[in-house]
Amino acid sequence: MTSIGFIGLGSMGQAMAARLLEAGFEVGVWNRTAAAGDELVAGGATRLDSPAEAFERDIVVSILANDQAVDAVFGEELLAGAAAKGSAALHVNMASISLEAARALEARHAAAGVRYLGAPVMGRPNVARAGQLNILAGGSQEALDAAAPALDALGKKTWHVSQDAAGASLVKIGVNYNLIHALGALGESINLVERGGIDPQLFVDILSSGFFSGVVYPTYGKIIAERSYFPAAFNAQLGLKDLTLTEKAAAELGAVLPAAPALHELFDAAVGDEGRREGDWSIIAEVIRER
Repeated sequence: MTSIGFIGLGSMGQAMAARLLEAGFEVGVWNRTAAAGDELVAGGATRLDSPAEAFERDIVVSILANDQAVDAVFGEELLAGAAAKGSAALHVNMASISLEAARALEARHAAAGVRYLGAPVMGRPNVARAGQLNILAGGSQEALDAAAPALDALGKKTWHVSQDAAGASLVKIGVNYNLIHALGALGESINLVERGGIDPQLFVDILSSGFFSGVVYPTYGKIIAERSYFPAAFNAQLGLKDLTLTEKAAAELGAVLPAAPALHELFDAAVGDEGRREGDWSIIAEVIRER
């Protein structure tokens, strides 16, 4: 049986680790705040005392909040220790990180002799819990094949988008930028029809049954229509982080993003409000409504 060392137990991490347990894997969990793993341990996971213990498993899967968190956990000392345990060490990093961080982490793992796969995901925690994520993989085919047991349990499809980890990060950044545009468009259009006396949920239903029949419009449209931003599966602070990653990638690649400054200003306003920063990232609609 494949064993997994799972690092990072935010809302996505908890859902993913629970899915792996349900799929029959032996799962060891670690989080900086140990209590985040209590429910998983009660469900059959093993609590790990350190990230180093995760590398005693067949595959290490991590999903941490940002560049800084990934860099802090997967330092040179940890990776050197992991490599000393054998050439089979494999780390699958499923976080959304910058191009710069993706390249640095890939190089750090290579220098230590640890296999590395960048594999950011598309989907909310409920999608992860059902094993229906889309996974964007960047790395060698050999690393992808080795990670396949875990990826197949977590996702409905793994897209091998690049031979390097930064390519996967770039695709995820592009996907998130489209989502951010959708949140802004929903906020503006719902505000428009609401002011004309139209039921916002009726408007969302019409959108979702017509031109916008995917998951994004009905999911986030309902949140905005009902103003049900709490608890957040993905909060405004993380949304601002992802928008900033997009802007940094665009600057590096020479791509022009004309709408980005306006979207950034909406997120700045939401995150600057203590009562909103922990709300779902679609809470930028409330900034729009106020204006």
